[in-house]
Parts: sequence; structure tokens; C-alpha cells
Amino acid sequence: MMLDAIVVGGSFAGLSAAMQLARARRRILLIDAGLPRNRFADASHGFLGQDGKAPAQILREAACQVLAYPTVEIAKGEVLDAKAIPDGFTVAMAQGREVQARRLVLATGVVDILPDLPGLMERWGASVLHCPYCHGYEHRDRPLGVLASHPMSAHQAAMIPDWGPTTLFTQGRFEPDDEQRALLDARGVTIECSEVSALLGRAPQLEAVQLADGRTLPLSALFVAPIQRMASPLAETLGCGFDDGPMGPIIRTDAWKATTVPGVFAAGDAARPMQNATLASADGVLAGVGAHQSLIRDALLAA
Repeated sequence: MMLDAIVVGGSFAGLSAAMQLARARRRILLIDAGLPRNRFADASHGFLGQDGKAPAQILREAACQVLAYPTVEIAKGEVLDAKAIPDGFTVAMAQGREVQARRLVLATGVVDILPDLPGLMERWGASVLHCPYCHGYEHRDRPLGVLASHPMSAHQAAMIPDWGPTTLFTQGRFEPDDEQRALLDARGVTIECSEVSALLGRAPQLEAVQLADGRTLPLSALFVAPIQRMASPLAETLGCGFDDGPMGPIIRTDAWKATTVPGVFAAGDAARPMQNATLASADGVLAGVGAHQSLIRDALLAA
């Protein structure tokens, strides 16, 4: 049976896309591997109407709401391959199931590549963080740090003083230029050239960082702007175009989240440079509506 659409990825973007298509009474399958990027965080913040809720709880409630529509199926599993066929696409799942649909929505997300530093991974999402808008308020008025991992780290460090006194650890890799130093000085950011060698305290909390020169500095949270890669190879397999984002490649899309491959749409962190739950959900709405509108255009062409 040829479905109207397959949505790959069941986090904020994928579920939002599925909701729009479901409300348009289209037959859809959402496939979710169960590994959302936000699984390391205890709470989602800054998401209107959901502030402070656990991401897993938001996703469970959203999945129940989507499944209330009779034309929707949600399947757990990994998509291994996808390819174009006449009038649509075929998707192969790890369990051996193959499904066909006229449209494909990729909400596959990204993977954060974290610095190799003792004590960092076990604190990721709790006291080692990437987004001050998502988590900065919970660490307000305490000493905060930014670990330089990318040329954008100086920009990140200039934001953090609104939540607490800030130190930028250059790690000997990304030294601020004169313009960046002037901004950091105006913002009261301390620039520390001795490398962070370890994170200290009872994980997942952070109490201090150990420096290579032997000093220990108290710290409540450490912000990192990690390099990212695609969580799934599907966009590349299908031949979608990519753009260079600030932290890694992003799938190229138009205003309605259509990729460079006709019939394929992309939404969420894999398809936008600025990332958070609200923007991922909004992207999913655009992708779902865009996919539906393209199906309507097909009907006109077939008439």
C-alpha cells in the first residue's frame, strides 16, 4: 500500500509534521528510533506551554495526541535505507519491514560530538550544556564557564554573563581576536588560557574544573558549542543538498522545508542552524503543511 507520507524521526519536529498531515486526513507512518537528542536533559525550558516538563513526557503526550487520528501509525525502529521509486519512495527498516509513500519527511536530528574531557559526558544535559536559553536560568548567579570548542565559542561566551559571572576557557585552540576580546571585556568575561583537564564534583552536578597548571576553579555549569553530524545518513543517501551551518552541515531546505530532492522534506535540528524545541516544532509544522500542499499540487497535475 502506498502511504501519503512517511515521517522519519519522532521528536518535536517529526511529531509536529505528523500532526499536520494527520489533521489533513492523510495516511502516514511515523518511524522513531527512540534516541532523541534531548534525552540527556531532565527538563525542557523556553518551550511555550511546556516549560519545565521532561522532554520524554512531552513526547509521550504528543505521540498520544497524534495517534488519536485514525490515519496515523507510529512504528518503533531504525530506518536503514530510503530510495526513490516511481511516484514516491520506499523505506527499509531494521526489522525487515519495507514501506512506500508518496512523500518523505526527514526529522532525523543531529548528534553532538563532545570534547574528549574526563567528566564531561556524564554531565551532558545537566551541568554541561549547549544552550543558555534552554538551561542558563537554572544556573543563574553562579560561576559559569564556556569551553572553547569552535570559533563560535567567543560569541557564546559573550552571551553567558546575563546568567552569571563567566570564564572563557580557550583550551589553546580558539583564541579571541581583537574585536572579540573587546566585546568579552565589555561583558566582563574572564579569558583563561590554561586548559581545562577535568571536571570535578559528584556527577551529574559540577562543582569545579581542574586546570592543566594545577589550579582548581569553582564552576556551576560549563557551556559547550559542540560540532554536530547528521544522526542519520538518509538525507545524503537520497541525494539531498547540504549547507554549511555554524556547527556542522545542515540539510538545505526552502521556506516550506522542501529539500533539493522533489518529494523529500526536512525539519528540525538537521535542517536549521539555530536549534531548540520551539523551532524544531515550528519546522515540523512547515514540513507537514509543505508536504500536504505538494500532494495537492500532484492532484492538479494528474487531472
